Amino acid sequence: MPGPQPSEPAAPAPPQPEPAQPAPPAPEPQPQPEPQAPVLPEALRGLDVERIATSQKLVALTFDAGANDAGLASILSTLAANHVPATFFLTGRWAQANPAKVAQIAAAGHRIGNHSMTHTDMTTQTDAQIAAELANAQAAIQAGGSDPRPLFRFPSGARNARTIAAVNATGYAAIRWTVDSLGWQGTMGGARGPGFVTQRVLAALQPGEIVLMHVGSNPDDGSTLDAAALPDIIAQMRAAGYGFTTLDILL
Repeated sequence: MPGPQPSEPAAPAPPQPEPAQPAPPAPEPQPQPEPQAPVLPEALRGLDVERIATSQKLVALTFDAGANDAGLASILSTLAANHVPATFFLTGRWAQANPAKVAQIAAAGHRIGNHSMTHTDMTTQTDAQIAAELANAQAAIQAGGSDPRPLFRFPSGARNARTIAAVNATGYAAIRWTVDSLGWQGTMGGARGPGFVTQRVLAALQPGEIVLMHVGSNPDDGSTLDAAALPDIIAQMRAAGYGFTTLDILL
């Protein structure tokens, strides 16, 4: 009688999958270094620059903003239509009140500078107070998405050797102007219009001219003569062979 048949060997158990390895922890985000602002050139120390030192037919159009923004839309539209860059000096209070406008100016490719926090007469301030005015304005402008360093303009142009040195000590260069359009004075009871502004600016036309104009309206008559004159100013300067630059050319 045959003996028991050998049984088939048991099939080996299928290999068990290895437990999944835990994913490595995500690296912690590293803080991004703060962008370096342009450094104050030594050649600008002690100066309140009134003109760009150049023989090229270049003009810097500049606009101060410390009151309202009545002329801004027109100014930005004219600059964009003519592909002209400009420099805007903003007070910190204006930047705080108009953060979206700060971003709009910067997004349009224009340069922004510091015009103090409160538009106070710097000759009445201590060096520490001057430093605080600039620092507070800088923070307000940066909150709007731009960095004004190292361009500064004295409120109302009031300055002396001490205040220029105090501004330089904070890392800023003081920038004045070749000609003030006087558009901020308004129509003077109807005696002036945009043509007065145009004529005044063009009478000072020269290589390196820095033109001072304003964003806001005259508080008495509501006029914005600088905004109204700007298209003609640009057209006549171009006809005379001039181009346009921001004040970064000084850096």
